Amino acid sequence: MTDEKMRRHIAAAAACLLLLIVIQLLYLVKLSVWDGPELAAHPLNMRSALMEGDIQRGRILDREGRVLAESDAGGHRSYPYGTVLAPVTGYRTDRHGATGIEQTEGAALSGVTNDVAGMGPLRTLLRADTGYDVRLTVDAELSQTAYRALGEHRGAVVVMDAATGAVLAMVSTPSFDPSVTERAWDELSSRADSPLVNRAAQGLYPPGSTFKTLIADAALKTGVTTPDEIFDCTGELAIGKDYVLHESHGEAHGRLRLADALRESCNITFATLAMRMGDKGLSDAFDRFGIGAELPAAELTMAMAHVPSLHGLSDGEIAQIGFGQGQLLVTPLQMALVADAFANGGRIMQPYLVDAVLTTGGAALYAANPQVWRTATTAERASIIDADMEGVVASGTGTAAEVSGVRVTGKTGTAENATGTDHAWFIGTAEHGGRKIVLSVLVEEGGYGGRAAAGIARRIISRYFEG
Repeated sequence: MTDEKMRRHIAAAAACLLLLIVIQLLYLVKLSVWDGPELAAHPLNMRSALMEGDIQRGRILDREGRVLAESDAGGHRSYPYGTVLAPVTGYRTDRHGATGIEQTEGAALSGVTNDVAGMGPLRTLLRADTGYDVRLTVDAELSQTAYRALGEHRGAVVVMDAATGAVLAMVSTPSFDPSVTERAWDELSSRADSPLVNRAAQGLYPPGSTFKTLIADAALKTGVTTPDEIFDCTGELAIGKDYVLHESHGEAHGRLRLADALRESCNITFATLAMRMGDKGLSDAFDRFGIGAELPAAELTMAMAHVPSLHGLSDGEIAQIGFGQGQLLVTPLQMALVADAFANGGRIMQPYLVDAVLTTGGAALYAANPQVWRTATTAERASIIDADMEGVVASGTGTAAEVSGVRVTGKTGTAENATGTDHAWFIGTAEHGGRKIVLSVLVEEGGYGGRAAAGIARRIISRYFEG
């Protein structure tokens, strides 16, 4: 081999080596700068766990400054509101990692902010001696009211500020003690009633008649009906050659407009509207309201709705979607967002749980900035549906949610349950004195929504406006 060839081989080898070094450096930069905050906050990051042993973990506070989680000098973590807010605060164990705010805000609670998390060894020098406090949007006392209202039922409640998307209460029953021991965790994780599952954000259920609010809006948008069209409910509807849809409880509602159909919760009317729209009209409505979409909020992990492939469904299957049955499954949080569209002039606010991250001196390192998540409908259509929902509470199926002196709107739902008694739903809004909230209540096997779920909503609304 000549000297010239040797030099070329050496140069090529050196270039390859240099390229490998550059790739490694770029990968390390990616890990440190882009992935650093996420890796630092990961619940199973043992290096973070060892570093946290040197500092006192920050507190989790409610919107009024009430303590939801705190650590003593020995590092023991306590949760004054226990099971009430466990789905929100989550838990933190050495063996099983962390969930909830303990996981998503783990870096801040450990005294590491995002600008420091990616600095590798410099984290040790720049982190605080005491973890930062995380103030949430939830009201602990309102959450306690919701928890007690659910009682022994399995179910969930979501309450949000209609104008901002701030989550005021997120309750799931049965719940668990977040200061969970390793032995207790093993028992909890194997229980059939799934206490570790946050039903408010991760439980999936047929929406039942609460979905008629979205169907009504979609029908008006697509022009397949108007507020003044007269429908005739005879108690049954022939669909194709072999299927007859019967109104629940054998009722025949007679002649009624769209507002009447919502107030009386007429399945036949909404089945008719769904079939008129077909898969394209329904698909457009699902997209506008974010049914099946992922939430951008890191602190809120919502299970994605199970949306059947609409193309190719039979008329009977389309009809069932019209009144919230069939293969469609949603979370209580998802239905709170649907209600928000009608309470908020067509806009759905992005729900959020973290209001601020605070130093020990009370200075804000982070403050929430409310964001519009989706514009689901027009202000005009939102106003029509909102007024119709007010009629549901005033003189329809939702009278159990009525609260004196408060403008309450709503829609009840009774969702078929293949394994037992029907689930009970209520979604709606409440407004008084310049304050407006949206809420979603789900009671597993609660039966008729107008009784169980609407009654729980009334207790929550009363507590909120009395407080």
